[in-house]
Amino acid sequence: MTCCEAIEAGAAAIDCCLCGAPQTQAAFARIEADISRRQFLGGTAAVIGMFAGFGLAPRELRAQTPGRPTLLTNLRFFDGTTLAMQTGRDILIADGRISALPATGTGPEDADVIDCGGRAVTPGLIDCHWHATLVSVSQVAALTQDIAFIHLVAGQEAGATLMRGFTTVRDTGGPVFGLKMAVDRGVVAGPRIFPSGAMISQTSGHGDFRLLSTLPRMDSDPADYTERTGVAAIADGRDEVLRRTREQLMKGASQIKIMAGGGVTSLYDPLDTAQFLEEEMEAAVRAAADWGTYVCAHVYTSEGIQRALRAGVRSIEHGQLADSETIRMMGDAGAWWSIQPFLEDEDSNPRTNPIQQAKAEEVARGTVRAFEEGRAEGVNMAFGTDILMNPGASRSQGRQLAKLTRFMPPLEALRMATGNAGELLAMSGPRDPYQGRLGVIAEGAHADILVWDGDPETDLDFLDDPTNNLRLVMKGGRVFKETL
Repeated sequence: MTCCEAIEAGAAAIDCCLCGAPQTQAAFARIEADISRRQFLGGTAAVIGMFAGFGLAPRELRAQTPGRPTLLTNLRFFDGTTLAMQTGRDILIADGRISALPATGTGPEDADVIDCGGRAVTPGLIDCHWHATLVSVSQVAALTQDIAFIHLVAGQEAGATLMRGFTTVRDTGGPVFGLKMAVDRGVVAGPRIFPSGAMISQTSGHGDFRLLSTLPRMDSDPADYTERTGVAAIADGRDEVLRRTREQLMKGASQIKIMAGGGVTSLYDPLDTAQFLEEEMEAAVRAAADWGTYVCAHVYTSEGIQRALRAGVRSIEHGQLADSETIRMMGDAGAWWSIQPFLEDEDSNPRTNPIQQAKAEEVARGTVRAFEEGRAEGVNMAFGTDILMNPGASRSQGRQLAKLTRFMPPLEALRMATGNAGELLAMSGPRDPYQGRLGVIAEGAHADILVWDGDPETDLDFLDDPTNNLRLVMKGGRVFKETL
């Protein structure tokens, strides 16, 4: 008896899925056709207008003539790699990409012209350590509230992230696949998202959010709430790590995130702990490599970093407690150091527990030396914030980048969040969901472009007030903000 026959016969005990049934597929086709018709008749707004009541619909404020290129003129620009502001060129955009950098005044006459008024132009900013669904809710809410609420808050935050000038984020853990789909399809405004999916953690690791009262875990026990919702995945042993890694790849992960050492916000794993055996890490690395991508690892200490590098991990997240030998090892391996300005200041994630506070202070003491030695050793360094479960703190995202001028010249700091970050994202290879250069102003790159009131050669303080200083936000050639 087929599934449909069983239903017709009243066999309610048979649990079957009709996702692939001809009737269901025909319904999907009608929906897609209706969306296409709406786009043809009324543009994207006809499709997403229904979402305006939620305050989530993309705000495309400048009318752009379909089929005509856009030309940015009268500007000084930072290309994301060269440590100097450049002049004498315009920026020509067509089909969502930068098609040319013509000499000033030589662009096509039929282009839609945007006069930048002599202002500074930069590539869209990239945050390489972001948690799009977990940034604007408290830890209690993230671990207990209805997941639909978490996603709606994340949708609102995505629009705010874009308005701060962050046109791309690498999401390093959380149930972000639905948000990414909504942004990419124009349902909500937001940055490009490189998703990791659930953070893969060993039992007692930094991604194990269970209460002690739930232990011991038995094979017959249901998955924890955080596992069911896609926040984390607990895996012990090579086989489980392979399974959880492959599940995230199946969902669409562009890279894999593992927990390779203790954390600050978690209570049950001291900073000095090493997490995952080397062979467990290798399982994740091999599974990711089979899909043409890589593994990034949350880890602070030298032992954990060295173990991760030996296993083939290519991006170290945090790492502020690395010693000189380990920093040199990162440089020799060509690994990326996704590092954050953890300085235990007013922008730190909230911690009321004395254990957490002590761990945060230890990390802060290592942050300054980590930046200084990482630069001296020539380690590949990219910018991230890791603002986590801290409602309202996301407003500091640009200010966090500006803090890097304590350790390096402004344009070098800006490069960490543009050209360098784009190189890190490119390691996703065929799993790159956008397939094109990011973080640079160059021919063929995605047209993610910002216009600022401020001089990036002097300082980056203007990043702290995007409401007033960010005059134009363009992502994929579309203008989402303009106050020129």
